[in-house]
Amino acid sequence: MVALKKVRMDNEKEGFPITAIREVKILKQLRHNNIVQLQEIVTSEEEGGQSIYMVFEYMDHDLTGLMMSETGWSPTVPQIKCYMKQLLEGLHHVHTNGVLHRDIKGSNLLINNQGQLKLADFGLARPFTEQQGNYTNRVITLWYRPPELLLGAVQYGPAIDMWSAGCILAEFLERKAIFPGKTEVDQLEHIFKLCGSPTTDNWPESPHLPYFGMLTFPKGARRCLRDRFKHWHPDALDLVDKLLTLDPKNRITANQALDSDYFWKEPMPCQPSAIPPYQTSSHEFEAKKRRQNNQHHQQPQHNQHQNHNSHHNNSHHNSHHSNNSAANKRVRR
Repeated sequence: MVALKKVRMDNEKEGFPITAIREVKILKQLRHNNIVQLQEIVTSEEEGGQSIYMVFEYMDHDLTGLMMSETGWSPTVPQIKCYMKQLLEGLHHVHTNGVLHRDIKGSNLLINNQGQLKLADFGLARPFTEQQGNYTNRVITLWYRPPELLLGAVQYGPAIDMWSAGCILAEFLERKAIFPGKTEVDQLEHIFKLCGSPTTDNWPESPHLPYFGMLTFPKGARRCLRDRFKHWHPDALDLVDKLLTLDPKNRITANQALDSDYFWKEPMPCQPSAIPPYQTSSHEFEAKKRRQNNQHHQQPQHNQHQNHNSHHNNSHHNSHHSNNSAANKRVRR
């Protein structure tokens, strides 16, 4: 069994889309156990013309789909550590090969029944250099987008992916997203209320970012992340705190995160093979569909309110959905 990702050819009069070319090139460059493998490119004659598909190894689940599972997916601490270790090892490989993922989120973290976690959907990924040229800031799904991008930064590096990784670990621990913003301004409010307002002391370059003086957000808010989540294990809290550092220059790297006490103290991360298989296939688009069907059946009987706990309200990038496209509506460079 394989997974297909359709390459959108809309308005492509000059052949294969440049964004898809970049994605294929990056995926061919990145060969790692924790990165989904592109196997080949195939074409298919369909109504309306020829279609092109990227063929990937099949993965049974994605993280968001498992978290939305109605049968109560509840990983143990060793299992969470195992998944996070794999995420960070994948990110370390991506970054040391000069690539930014730029869309780390639960539905782009694929999991199979052998306990392996793999980074997927490199549609927004791009190479980067130490000089950090000007890139678009319209990347990363809102709930996982770091404050520097929300404030308009166009020069950035691997730290943007590390913020997203911190959000993922917090979501594992809290069982829900900790920054569920509805707009860019609302997202900044969520971040600053928990991580403190940016100042020249905790983030010297923040006042020089393009949107800093244009947006209204909490001023003078103190960092209260450790107080808010004091029920977490101290080592987990310490790692999240370092990943969710406002100043990207002080945010820890994937390699530093892998060296944190969280992964080297009991209970230790289990081996992927020790994680029991989850028999029901769970992907975000499937979980959302099941939830919508359940709501549809319940509403006539109970006149219930719409469920406001639906997990990510963003467009799907899961490579297991055959309607997904390598072309993304967000502007990018």
